[in-house]
Amino acid sequence: MGIMAIQEKKKETTIRITKDTLNLLKEVGKKKETYDDLIRRLINTSSLLPKVY
Repeated sequence: MGIMAIQEKKKETTIRITKDTLNLLKEVGKKKETYDDLIRRLINTSSLLPKVY
């Protein structure tokens, strides 16, 4: 059984955001952090939303 068969394949999607929001994400993000990782980190630090991993 190959590595790809063991790893869970994650589907990607596109979301529309304004350039202002993109610039805010760039300011908040850490070096080499993906937007997916950044959004998950923001959700996990929010007291309003459930934790996601």
